[in-house]
Amino acid sequence: MFTLPQKDFSAPTTCLGPACMQDLGSSHGDDLEGECSRKLDQKLPELPGVGDSAMFSPDTSYLSSRGRMIKWFWDSAEEGYRTYHMDEYDENKNPSGIINLGVSENKLCFDLLSWRLSQSDMQRVEPSLLQYADWRGHLFLREEVAKFLSFYCKSPAPLRPENECEKEAVCVIMCASVKYNIRGPALIPRMKTKHRIYYITLFSIVLLGLIATGMFQFWPHSIESSNDWNVEKRSVRDVPVVRLPADSPIPERGDLSCRMHTCFDVYRCGFNPKNKIKVYIYALKKYVDDFGVPVSNTISREYNELLTAISDSDYYTDDINRACLFVPSIDVLNQNTLRIKETAQALAQLSRWDRGTNHLLFNMLPGGPPDYNTALDVPRDRALLAGGGFSTWTYRQGYDVSIPVYSPLSAEVDLPEKGPGPRRYFLISSQVGLHPEYREDLEALQVKHGESVLVLDKCTNLSEGGLSIRKRCHKHQVFDYPQVLQEATFCVVLRGARLGQAILSDVLQAGCVPVVIADSYILPFSEVLDWKRASVVVPEEKMSDVYSILQSIPQRQIEEMQRQARWFWEAYFQSIKAIALATLQIINDRIYPYAAISYEEWNDPPAVKWGSVSNPLFLPLIPPQSQGFTAIVLTYDRVESLFRVITEVSKVPSLSKLLVVWNNQNKNPPEDSLWPKIRVPLKVVRTAENKLSNRFFPYDEIETEAVLAIDDDIIMLTSDELQFGYEVWREFPDRLVGYPGRLHLWDHEMNKWKYESEWTNEVSMVLTGAAFYHKYFNYLYTYKMPGDIKNWVDAHMNCEDIAMNFLVANVTGKAVIKVTPRKKFKCPECTAIDGLSLDQTHMVERSECINKFASVFGTMPLKVVEHRADPVLYKDDFPEKLKSFPNIGSL
Repeated sequence: MFTLPQKDFSAPTTCLGPACMQDLGSSHGDDLEGECSRKLDQKLPELPGVGDSAMFSPDTSYLSSRGRMIKWFWDSAEEGYRTYHMDEYDENKNPSGIINLGVSENKLCFDLLSWRLSQSDMQRVEPSLLQYADWRGHLFLREEVAKFLSFYCKSPAPLRPENECEKEAVCVIMCASVKYNIRGPALIPRMKTKHRIYYITLFSIVLLGLIATGMFQFWPHSIESSNDWNVEKRSVRDVPVVRLPADSPIPERGDLSCRMHTCFDVYRCGFNPKNKIKVYIYALKKYVDDFGVPVSNTISREYNELLTAISDSDYYTDDINRACLFVPSIDVLNQNTLRIKETAQALAQLSRWDRGTNHLLFNMLPGGPPDYNTALDVPRDRALLAGGGFSTWTYRQGYDVSIPVYSPLSAEVDLPEKGPGPRRYFLISSQVGLHPEYREDLEALQVKHGESVLVLDKCTNLSEGGLSIRKRCHKHQVFDYPQVLQEATFCVVLRGARLGQAILSDVLQAGCVPVVIADSYILPFSEVLDWKRASVVVPEEKMSDVYSILQSIPQRQIEEMQRQARWFWEAYFQSIKAIALATLQIINDRIYPYAAISYEEWNDPPAVKWGSVSNPLFLPLIPPQSQGFTAIVLTYDRVESLFRVITEVSKVPSLSKLLVVWNNQNKNPPEDSLWPKIRVPLKVVRTAENKLSNRFFPYDEIETEAVLAIDDDIIMLTSDELQFGYEVWREFPDRLVGYPGRLHLWDHEMNKWKYESEWTNEVSMVLTGAAFYHKYFNYLYTYKMPGDIKNWVDAHMNCEDIAMNFLVANVTGKAVIKVTPRKKFKCPECTAIDGLSLDQTHMVERSECINKFASVFGTMPLKVVEHRADPVLYKDDFPEKLKSFPNIGSL
């Protein structure tokens, strides 16, 4: 610590001794040093017995005049310190004793700071940290000061930290006893003025930084405006307390007539380019009744993970005014821990409750003894309920979301995936606490079918605890649970006191096909998941026939169901995060149905998605030639080039319509009289924003199946080339058919994908600057493009053609078709300013596009081929006038 002058930075400022008590704002720094010197001329008082001989040598001949003065101050202060302890003031025992004002200062600091730090929004600090443990200063600080002085003051020998002291408040006194070397006594040299100014400035900055850091650490923070939802912030010990009077309003019971169009306000969600709802999490509060008894003691680990998953997702917003959906921080996952009335009153206190409109509650264990209702008993009015035990009587179709009951074993036990096929047991029942009638039926199956059926129960010879939970027994044989489930082809999932059972998650994790025997049970996420592909549902009355029912299923179908069961667990049951995000996705699909995830995306495992793709177009083998194609020309400001393109394209016999997409919002299109006169309809569409994706929008004006996307500067393609491209597309209507080909390669040095231009033996993409494709892909590009690819393309104004190549290849699983030998689009009139592709960074950016898209798709869908399509007589020595496409053009 150092004393910093406020006015004169040129004067020495480290005045040592009582003179430090003078005004440090004075500009007479030299006078302070002089005061010190004048005191040294006086005879220092003799104070026998003062000073610590273990720390200081009584011989002061080796000290400088400044050091001897400090030694005198040290001894004086030590004497006063010892005298104080010999006669301390006490209000009752020694009222005439000595009062240590320094201690009073410490006590005042402690009283003020301890009051502030004991508030609910502060962390606690022990009193010992707020007082001076050693009046000479903490040892770690003295060590740092000793190092600093030894180095910057160039002392011949390192200073000893025990020979210095740091005084609190404004003035800092450093007592340094410098050891002498063999040449004689060593003095501490004075710093040069420029060095002193430098270090003063440096330590001023450090001091200000420490003050600012301290203020930030001790200043209260608001959970509501923070994205960091950790365990500490959701602890109910240190949050605002809200008292709930006994007469607080209670919401109505759940409205069974609610549907999305009647009880959900979709207008709060609005429109956003990403088609994502925004979810707000209420700030945590501690609710107590009139007697101060908490409504709930703590938030469960599962609910904490759920809130964390939401806050870390793209759905989350910390702005309550932007929110479409509201999630309370009131934990209602387990009704067993709830006080029903008080919890309902707490919900009604939420700032945006409004009868529960657009509020989402998560509950996995509904009901309670004796009836165990299948939905949460807490009155919730219009709030959506993500419930873990719905029946057909309590589930509001298309409004509530049926979720699984999370199994803690999913996180505790690692079951490696087991391949599909026959297993040791055909059927296993591993649930404990079953109704006696159910157990009798299962045991009858075991007796009838022998060792192919295994009925397990709780182990009675094991003590209660974590070990018994992971064990199941049959007679005297003990099995590890849930590992034993992997030994069975089918696993029984029976209803217990509640319809929803955590064993369903364990069975799926084991890759065992669940046999669900629970009448009226709404299976988890049944709104989007096709459970017929992963489970067998048997009515309770047919339980005795379950074995014969299962035997009728073909082995190939059983293996598919085993794979599907494991996939469902990995995608939607594996963690609380997976359950939360699947729930939000279902609600999101309801609000933005045009951007909803398809059946295939919900239900197809990755191996099926990438290995069993099929043509989605349902087209005849070859579309009729009479229909022709629609040419879409994307343009911005190149009117002259645009008119030339229109003139050339209009010469193609199969052209049916020409659509110009005017992408310039700052300039009007040319007047009607200036446009070329062509034989087919010409339509101009003005866009609202300048986006490359506008070229792939499914405009109503597109009436043909075939679309030719062409840029406004592609004036070199001949009518024969365009007509030939269309004929090839008719034979392959699910492909991208284009002219210049491009290739993606794996760069082993950079460990990522690389974009390669022309002059290669292979192609995996064609440029959509001139390419034929089916209009269905316009719809997919606009509304079904995975992730944020579409927005990313529009933001970077590049790679829309690569995105379309990825999309078509991903949907069809087929490669592009390159036609004619042309490798480039050459535009002699275009300059580097006109053409985006002429930018020097273009190739690098397109390589980054490929890596970005591959990451979003989760795979590399592009297929590499080594061929192109040319007219049959293209290279034959044959009269040109007899060829169907004589003017194919050059490279």
